Amino acid sequence: MWTILGLVVGGFILSGVFRSSVESDFDARLKFDLDGMIAAAEPGPAGQVSLRGRFTDPRFERVYSGWYWQIAPEGKGASLPQISRSLWDHTIKVTDTLTRNGVEWSHGEGPEGQRLRIVSRQVKFPIADTPSLKDTRDYRFLVAGDSTQVEDEVADFNETLLWSFVVLGMGLIGGIFIQVRVGLLPLRQLRKALARIRDGRARKLDGRFPREIAPLASELNGLIEHNAEVVARARTHVSNLAHFLKTPLSVITTEASAQPGPLADSVIKQVGTMRRQVDHYLARARAAGAVNALGNRTEVSPVIEDLARVLGRIHVERGITIALEHPNSLCFRGERQDLEEMAGNLMDNACKWAQSRVAVSARSISGTLLEIVVGDDGPGLSLDELSRIGERGERLDESIPGSGLGLAIVRDIARLYGGSLSLGRSSMGGFEARLALPAII
Repeated sequence: MWTILGLVVGGFILSGVFRSSVESDFDARLKFDLDGMIAAAEPGPAGQVSLRGRFTDPRFERVYSGWYWQIAPEGKGASLPQISRSLWDHTIKVTDTLTRNGVEWSHGEGPEGQRLRIVSRQVKFPIADTPSLKDTRDYRFLVAGDSTQVEDEVADFNETLLWSFVVLGMGLIGGIFIQVRVGLLPLRQLRKALARIRDGRARKLDGRFPREIAPLASELNGLIEHNAEVVARARTHVSNLAHFLKTPLSVITTEASAQPGPLADSVIKQVGTMRRQVDHYLARARAAGAVNALGNRTEVSPVIEDLARVLGRIHVERGITIALEHPNSLCFRGERQDLEEMAGNLMDNACKWAQSRVAVSARSISGTLLEIVVGDDGPGLSLDELSRIGERGERLDESIPGSGLGLAIVRDIARLYGGSLSLGRSSMGGFEARLALPAII
């Protein structure tokens, strides 16, 4: 836009300069002809003025040529003016006058309505019949030219200027476009490299960058490494905290179990609640640290297959069959441990409640989301029971082993990743959980 604006302004300036130059040249030609006509004039015996053929120019001989001269006497008793042959039987009508350096510049109307540029000057000539030659008469010498010639020259110049600037503008815009495309190519490469890291296809910015971009790429690699170190340290601290908390809780539980009684039962119950809360919030803290890490990418198929194999061995005595359906190309944008935590809780929960069969399927539901569906053929849950579990970690049956926080942990981790967990009844008549998570295309 600035290039086009500059060309437009430059075009107007050049056109104005050219018009001024052409008009100055036109005025100079008129002034030259006026001076030549005055120099060629001779006074007559009765005060009249004649050129006597000394001022000849073909332009003033051709009728209505656009070039005219006129000599008009002024004062009382003035006779008709002398005119050039080009005027034929017309005279020049002056419409406005501007005096400059003793010369009057005007505009007027000529034969056939022509717009004329006029220069004139008043000259005194002596009357030859007077003895003293002191008597004089004033004459107005006038030369006019058709200003259409100026307009034609300016129009031709403007047309040439327009096409020249159009070609120049297209060349400049094309050059700018190429410059931007080529100049910003390293930044586009940098953007693609960052996208690969975000999608988990790379761990750092790879490739060769120009020296102007190389420092930026180096700083970004340093930032990514620092982020990974911070997440790793956070995970270590969370694991250490889990170990330090679980050990004292286990000791308290053991001591309380060794001394049966109402107090021991109360201590054991509160310790169990504390342990469930510790597991819940430590899992949530660990997942929150992983969400902000760049380059996380986990294939869904190996995780589901490994979990199915382990759970199949755990529940082998009950004869639970785990049916899997998933594409091999599906990838989760996150940590493997978090996917194992979520899918493991859902599949383990389904195996605990199933009578004989658990179905697990994974598929892509949009360009950026995947869905893992876990269903069983167990007793299922009513609408009231569905509303009571998951969010608060409420247990509906104490006879089944577990902390009761599995669904709550799954929901919290899924939300940290921008996903969701929905509960309902499966087509097999039992419980069904649908887990939506961010996917990598």
